[in-house]
Amino acid sequence: MTRPDLSTSEETRVFTRTLNRRYALYTLCVLVFVGLLAALEHAGWPRSWIGGTFLIATVAVYAAIGLMSRTTDEAEYYVAGRRVPAVYNGMATAADWMSAASFIGTAGVLYLQGFAGLAYILGWTGGYCLVALLLAPYLRRLGCFTIPEFLGARYGGTWPRLVGVIAVTLVSFVYVVVQIYGVGLITSHLTGFSFEIGIFVGLGGVLVCSFLGGMRAVTWTQVAQYIVLIIAYLTPVVWLSLNQTGSPFPLFSYGQQLEHVSLREQMLKDDPAELAVIRQLEVRAADARHKLDDVRQAMADDVETLTAQARALQAADAAPSRIQQVERRLLTRPQTEEEARQVYQREYEEALQRARPLGGLPPQAQPLVAGDPRGDAQQRRDYEEGRRNFLALVLCLMLGTAAMPHVLTRYYTTPSVSEARRSVGWSLFFIALLYLAAPALAVMVKYEVFTNLIGLPFDQLPGWIRRWAKLDPSLVSVEDINGDGLLQLAELHLGGDVIVLAAPEIGGLPLVVTYLVAAGGLAAALSTADGLLLTISNALSHDLYFRFVNPRAPAMRRVMLSKFLVLVVALMAAFLASMRFADILQFVSAAFSLAAAAFFPALVLGIFWQRANRTGAVLGMLTGLLVCVFYMVTNHEVLRRMFGITWPLADCRWWGIDPVAAGVFGVPAGALVLVLVSLLTARPGPEQLAVVARLRDPLSGKG
Repeated sequence: MTRPDLSTSEETRVFTRTLNRRYALYTLCVLVFVGLLAALEHAGWPRSWIGGTFLIATVAVYAAIGLMSRTTDEAEYYVAGRRVPAVYNGMATAADWMSAASFIGTAGVLYLQGFAGLAYILGWTGGYCLVALLLAPYLRRLGCFTIPEFLGARYGGTWPRLVGVIAVTLVSFVYVVVQIYGVGLITSHLTGFSFEIGIFVGLGGVLVCSFLGGMRAVTWTQVAQYIVLIIAYLTPVVWLSLNQTGSPFPLFSYGQQLEHVSLREQMLKDDPAELAVIRQLEVRAADARHKLDDVRQAMADDVETLTAQARALQAADAAPSRIQQVERRLLTRPQTEEEARQVYQREYEEALQRARPLGGLPPQAQPLVAGDPRGDAQQRRDYEEGRRNFLALVLCLMLGTAAMPHVLTRYYTTPSVSEARRSVGWSLFFIALLYLAAPALAVMVKYEVFTNLIGLPFDQLPGWIRRWAKLDPSLVSVEDINGDGLLQLAELHLGGDVIVLAAPEIGGLPLVVTYLVAAGGLAAALSTADGLLLTISNALSHDLYFRFVNPRAPAMRRVMLSKFLVLVVALMAAFLASMRFADILQFVSAAFSLAAAAFFPALVLGIFWQRANRTGAVLGMLTGLLVCVFYMVTNHEVLRRMFGITWPLADCRWWGIDPVAAGVFGVPAGALVLVLVSLLTARPGPEQLAVVARLRDPLSGKG
């Protein structure tokens, strides 16, 4: 039993004062750097130079911190020497948490879904309350390096640790692929490189920190990254608020912009030009539906139609770009019936979605779920299903946050249990700074789109539309569907992942703000990728290699193996990210459901229920994980295509719950199995009961 050490507390205070001076100087340098680039932009520096300077400077700073923090010491590499003060661990945790999904996707989902997108903010922030109350202090008391090590110590034997390694690897790998996708998207935006090259350029910044210094380097880099990302996120929100309302406090002023957006939405619903576009889209949907009835004949008709169009354009001496566009469509058409069926199905669903009022967007001020509990039968069904999905998603995100391995590992790095608890509070504070700004940013960007973009002639559209459409048409696309030469809302497609990155350009802000936001997004993606890669490699080297393959391996060899695994996992994740899956937030949500199903019952019951035993924990974790994976694979369109599932149970949703919220089934299934099996098998031995007693001892866990 370890009691408080006054000398250690004094060392922590001295260390904190040193960090205060260093990071205050760093923040000042960031502001001066941005101001200098703003002056250079005013002096006429080209766009590519400004973007390249942002990329090189930020990655160089992170790499320098990684180099200065390099280590081969086991405790420093795995848990940063357990000496990170609460406030700085809170900042590092916030940066670790503010992934590409949070930075890029949160305001985007609020833009696309209205207040229904608040499920993400409520779930993620609520999860930290569970971390503070149920997990962080208790995990710190045991003084482990990884989550699988905690499971092995609490339940005993090899299987809990082994299942923990499998689950940590699966959850973290799904999450890290999304972060590297974000790295590629942002790097290509900053530099003009292709998406694939952008992935590997940005990946260098990830590897320098986690490869050289482990948790020590990652921690101090994440503090620096948080400073960049929060400045980058708040700058356009405050600037847009000043431009639109005259107030520098967007949290208090965006309500009036919401009223303007609601009025504009009503006008667009009644606009004859918008209604004409909707009729054209309904015709497209009907055509696609007809093609699905006879796919083979539709393929032949497509070839005939495109060939005739190409000949007609050549005969009319049309612009070469128009001819090339038709010829490209002819060359890239589906070659098999199955491919064609998938294309026609996507065309049908997209046209049907965009044929709804407001281009398929729900009203921004609409209540949290669609439908009407007092409407007709369909509206009542929509309301009930929407409410169930909203609550299920909030629950999965809360439990997933509380069980996310790379987040929980951060609380191993504090000097004491009390510092771990305070660290959770600081994490919530730093996270809330961004999450409170996200709804305001979504409303202000929508105001700019509705008032200053919709209705413009196509030949006067801003340059950012062309640049983003060239980078990825799934993010931005426009099409003059009704042929009037003016942009209607239903003719504009904005993906959620582009709302934040393009917000400064949408609002007409200086170019330097655009690249500042991109640098902030890059910092968010890099910080989370660092933490996730380290979590995977540490679990594989410390819990798999050391415990099962070579128990006599010295600390130096384990650390070097972890560094090698960082490189291998990063390259695998980069390969998958280069496949450009859609909707970054959907895949992140899936990772949270997997984490909740795999870990939450085993961790919480392991702390608070002495009777939980090894067999129950292993079968409970496996059950939760398998139920979650089964539901996702059989109901998510991308995963069904990936695994080739066509059997009748595909797309058979239980109570209409979306696959990203599969944890709502996995968590209770895993908890039930854990409890029942623990009651039906032998009680935990004296060693495991001693671990439980230590977990509950408020004086343990100082060192």
